[in-house]
Amino acid sequence: MRWTGKVVGGALGFMVGKWLGLALGVILGSAFDRNAQKGELSGLSPKNRAMLQTVFSRATFLVMGKLAKANGRVSEGEIQQARQVMSRLGLSEDQKLEAMRLFNEGKGADYDILPVLNELKASVGRRTTLSQFFLEIQLQIAYVDGNLDFGERQVLQSICKILGINKIQFELINKRVAAQSSFRKYQQTHRNGSDRQGHLDHAYGILGVTSGVSDDELKKAYRRLMNQHHPDKLVAKGLPAEMVNIAKEKTQEIQRAYDLVRKARKDK
Repeated sequence: MRWTGKVVGGALGFMVGKWLGLALGVILGSAFDRNAQKGELSGLSPKNRAMLQTVFSRATFLVMGKLAKANGRVSEGEIQQARQVMSRLGLSEDQKLEAMRLFNEGKGADYDILPVLNELKASVGRRTTLSQFFLEIQLQIAYVDGNLDFGERQVLQSICKILGINKIQFELINKRVAAQSSFRKYQQTHRNGSDRQGHLDHAYGILGVTSGVSDDELKKAYRRLMNQHHPDKLVAKGLPAEMVNIAKEKTQEIQRAYDLVRKARKDK
């Protein structure tokens, strides 16, 4: 626990305004200590944070292009999905042009993703939630057509190997993203509420649990996922600010799935 801000703030406050100044100084000093501690916990200097954000953004679109080309051809759906991601990021027109340039570079037949993945790994370090979030973004592209083919799995395996994501972690994340994809498609095609059980199964999948879990286990899974995808925490670890919207969408989807499951359990 840090005390520097409280001590200095309290001392200066007392000199200026006696006991009232002391109290105000301690309050302001506490805020300083909290912000300083966040910086220490993230382990990132402003320079390193800027570098990580640049590398993360660049790698996102390069690998996205490689993944789209993995099955031999880039479908219109994959191009549209890439553009949707760019739109959700709130990129300026110039930024969108650069993102598409990177996407097109990545889908080049001879493009090698290993250097950019190694660069990302060096920047991310041990921030596992950030590495896993990167994988989730790529899986969203892969599931545009509803499944993973051999070429896509090879690219995803390269991502996991370099970023230190083991097979068990990959399968857990993969199942959640697949459930998210099905959940969205269900909402688009079953607006009348038909196949309610199928919708519920997707909701459990998003939470990474089965329908047989206890209420306590369900709540723990929900809280763990919300913590892993919390936008502020991801930004503190180095997630580019423009990708906050994707993190927010994921937390909203997790929240909707949890609310749906809880309501279904109460209605039994």
